[in-house]
Amino acid sequence: MQILGAVLRNLSKSRLLSFRQCPKRLWLELHRRDLKQDSAATQASYRTGHEIGAVARRIYDPQGKGALVDAQVEGYDGALARSRSLLQAPGIVFEAGASAEGAIAFADIMLPVTRKGRLGWRMVEVKSSASVKAYHHDDAAIQAFVFRAAGVPLESISIARVDSRWVYPGDAQYDGLLVEEDLTDEALGREPEVRRWLQDAHGVADLPEEPDIRTGGHCRSPFECGFAAHCQGQEPQPRHAASVLPRVTGKVRSFIDENAVAELEEVPDALLNPLQRRVKTATLSGQPYFDAEGAAAALAPHPLPALFLDFEAIAPAVPLWKGTRPFQQVAFQFSLHRLESSGQLAHAAFLGTDGRHPSAALAQSLVAACGRTEPVFVYNASFERGQLLDLADAVPALGGALRGIADRLVDLLPIARRFYYHPGQAGSWSIKAVLPTVAPDLDYAALDGVKDGGLAMEAFAEAIRPTTAPERKAQLETALLAYCRLDTLAMVRLWQRLAGRDDLVLQT
Repeated sequence: MQILGAVLRNLSKSRLLSFRQCPKRLWLELHRRDLKQDSAATQASYRTGHEIGAVARRIYDPQGKGALVDAQVEGYDGALARSRSLLQAPGIVFEAGASAEGAIAFADIMLPVTRKGRLGWRMVEVKSSASVKAYHHDDAAIQAFVFRAAGVPLESISIARVDSRWVYPGDAQYDGLLVEEDLTDEALGREPEVRRWLQDAHGVADLPEEPDIRTGGHCRSPFECGFAAHCQGQEPQPRHAASVLPRVTGKVRSFIDENAVAELEEVPDALLNPLQRRVKTATLSGQPYFDAEGAAAALAPHPLPALFLDFEAIAPAVPLWKGTRPFQQVAFQFSLHRLESSGQLAHAAFLGTDGRHPSAALAQSLVAACGRTEPVFVYNASFERGQLLDLADAVPALGGALRGIADRLVDLLPIARRFYYHPGQAGSWSIKAVLPTVAPDLDYAALDGVKDGGLAMEAFAEAIRPTTAPERKAQLETALLAYCRLDTLAMVRLWQRLAGRDDLVLQT
């Protein structure tokens, strides 16, 4: 067996996957990495991947006898040399490296297989998703190509994905979290294809300037590209972007993609549904759309006093609490504003950061704060209703009261979508897009630290970590409470506009 060291420019598996997504992305990653701007969601996905990887090592090596190769510490040459040595003898190896034909790859898990006295290897690539994605097949094919080309006797290759139906039994027992899908036959049969990718990718890597490739759907699939802002900045900017059209599918999507349409006015009205035509008209004219009578009529059956509710939830790939599943959303916080007919506004909140499963304490606090008959306004009721029903199942003693709250929900989102649109929303009806158009004095950007749901999940995960310092935990709690409070205050202000009650003076 021979594991070759670096020859010329070695392209990693991730670079080849970038090439598969967009050759320009590969070139920029190699030559202008300073232009990359990973979103908070992308960074969170990296952290989830590392977390799943750490758990996978415990699952596949419960005795802790395996060897871990760390290219960041040892350097590529050192990591390849140590991998060469480790793969000469039976033993579990994590992050073993191989290099061949101008490519380099590191395997998540290498498990020894001995047949008729001959040492071979079973490779397992660990993924933090609940299903095997299309690009995972490319991933496996690249891994198999590099290791076999480097002389590693690879017997099989599998993808280990998260089993979203598995229920965590507690006590850090994670056997069953991952399930394997064998891709050996397919991966080994794609070696000529991978060799062509590699040759073409090297051709792109050696270009003196970045390729001229327009932005499009490939900028978001299969990964969000951190160079999108750079690439968009190189292109002529439309006066009114066609991208503001909501829910673009079918014939509209085909027309835009096939004709490389950037200008909204170039999209024929005949292809658009009424909501899309409304967005187009308001965008081109610069005039908001507001059916004040229709909105007020829709809200008339739900008089004051009223409640305005918002949950924050976490959905970790590795469950935190006994009895929960991977990616199961568990509410850890709520904000509740109560608005009286006089304009008096009161606020209640819950945030469970003691590390225990928050459902029981949250449910008790919520039931106590929600009264009995008032309408409960939410924004996108499917989420809040789902959380209430999950809480009812998790806390049977309060199940009836929680289901009763779910029955009182009134969703502001479809009312806003039907009766209100401002060009400043840029095609979105998220509360963060609508709020500046109805209450410019309220600003999510002014919040400290937590400004969206993704950051709220990250902040909560850090707050409940035993190693988090008390001062930092207090800072995170303050940020979480302020963020969730703004969500429900935003709904109050939106309700005022839709109900035609801008005359109502709020008193806190």
